[in-house]
Amino acid sequence: MEGGGGDRREYRALECRSFWKAGSYEVPSSAPSHALFDGLETSDLDRARVHPKFLHTNATSHKWAFGAIAELLDNAVDEICNGATYVKVDKTTNMKDNSPMLLFQDDGGGMDPEGIRRCMSLGFSSKRSKSTIGQYGNGFKTSTMRLGADVIVFSRASRESHETMSIGLLSYTFLRRMMKDDIIVPMLDYQIQGGHILPLVYSSQDDWDSSLKTILDWSPFSSKEELLLQFEDVGSHGTKVFIYNLWMNDDGLLELDFDDDDEDILLRDETGTGGFSRFHREIVQHHISHKLRSSLRAYASILYLRKFKNFEIILRGKPVEQVHITEEMKFKKVVTYKPQVGVGLEAVSVRTTIGFAKEAPVLGIFGINVYHKNRLIMPFWKVLQDGSSRGRSVVGVLEANFIEPAHDKQDFERTPLFIRLETKLRQIIIDYWNNHCHLIGYQPIKRKADMASKQKGSDKSSNGQVQNMQQKMNRSHKTLHEEPVIELANKPQKKLHKEPVVGLAANIQDQPSQHVIGLGSAALPITLCEEEDSPMEPSASGEELEEFGSFDSMDSNLIEKLSEENIQLFTRREELRLRDGQLRQTIEELQHELEEMKGKCAQVASQLELRKKNQRVT
Repeated sequence: MEGGGGDRREYRALECRSFWKAGSYEVPSSAPSHALFDGLETSDLDRARVHPKFLHTNATSHKWAFGAIAELLDNAVDEICNGATYVKVDKTTNMKDNSPMLLFQDDGGGMDPEGIRRCMSLGFSSKRSKSTIGQYGNGFKTSTMRLGADVIVFSRASRESHETMSIGLLSYTFLRRMMKDDIIVPMLDYQIQGGHILPLVYSSQDDWDSSLKTILDWSPFSSKEELLLQFEDVGSHGTKVFIYNLWMNDDGLLELDFDDDDEDILLRDETGTGGFSRFHREIVQHHISHKLRSSLRAYASILYLRKFKNFEIILRGKPVEQVHITEEMKFKKVVTYKPQVGVGLEAVSVRTTIGFAKEAPVLGIFGINVYHKNRLIMPFWKVLQDGSSRGRSVVGVLEANFIEPAHDKQDFERTPLFIRLETKLRQIIIDYWNNHCHLIGYQPIKRKADMASKQKGSDKSSNGQVQNMQQKMNRSHKTLHEEPVIELANKPQKKLHKEPVVGLAANIQDQPSQHVIGLGSAALPITLCEEEDSPMEPSASGEELEEFGSFDSMDSNLIEKLSEENIQLFTRREELRLRDGQLRQTIEELQHELEEMKGKCAQVASQLELRKKNQRVT
């Protein structure tokens, strides 16, 4: 196996560090014949060759960098059954060029020489358990190559009293620079006997030495001692992964941002607040449905459905606090769905927890979070499309183990079973919305229909009342011509309404048959009716008009007013929280200063006392 020779710095980085362009390069028409056979065992000659370009093509299945990180977290979570209690994700430095590296480390069972070869080969997986997340045997290669051009793995394992340490290098840079037409993965193995670390040679010493030279030339480590030093904090078993030559965006900046937050890893070029008003945008940016797109800590907090008991994800030195989305909901309801998985297959039952986001109705955050074998596949999946008020602020959670995720574990295959699930979830959301939207200030659709029907009835009733009043006005007009006006006041046996009929005065004023009765210097339109001759009951009319009025205000004004008030209250609460934190910090600082001043005063007082004593003595 070729080591590269010459100045090793020359081969350390690719000329193109943008992931989506790194696969575009010219392949020589004929590679040196010796390059193919160097370092290969005889048993390897009959296997199919895989060109290094496949590493890049294979990694493009991950459109999202955090999806690649999730694959590596899955590997550590799968090690819980082997005693893993943590996985660390952190930034470290490549000492050869001071560039950042991404580190993953767990204390799982580790990999023996055979296990690490399975891990770093293509298309092999020994995971067939119903509880393990990985199953395609491709996740390690796709995820590491999506994050950086090169990866080196250190793993320590104990199998049947045999303790081994293995090192493997998968370097796209090496393969590209050396114009390889086959994927070559140099590996080193050691065994521990009597406290001594001894090389474990499978083929020949020359092959082992060649692999060591290649690893030292193309990895971040310059000596065998530096390589072995990486096992010191691994313990008796565990795995450590360094991904280096991290990919950059089109602006020449690293895709992963390590600088803006010392306790997080952020993803550049991820925005998503378009379409929100100025009032909502700041609040939306702090909601987990938005933060998970750019914050690894936010994404990791909801990545697994069930909380770990004796395991934690430690991101840049600080444990990730797991979040249950169901605990962030209000007016929750559980709906059971029994999909038809197929003839002869075991029947399954899926429980979907659905409710309103706790920020409702201020924010229109909505979507279903679909998990598969405890792992989040589709966060805040918008089963209902934007543009409709139906489903606003409705959030749901379910675990769909009966359908298979896509290879990148960010979606599901569009099978008939998945399409039926989508249809069912759409119906669940609509039913929940219709029955519960009034709890957050929206008018139910059924009630709207009833109100519209009542509006038509009210219009007909009002028209009939106007016609009756006009007829009554005509009769009153004839009577006024026969009797003096003053006699109106001399009829106590007929009690008049003190309140006018709502809406009739304006209608009567527009009629040509209107008459005005003069009482002294005042003029009063005839809008009063006698109780015994009234064609309608004012109480019934009042209720109908009042209900219709509340319907109008609920639809057009009240919701907007409530939303704006909620926004203002929410913003005010956040301001008060921030102010409270600042005041607490100020109090602590002042208390600290006070303690310092007390100490200084005590010191000055003791010095003055000492001077007084000295003066008395002299």
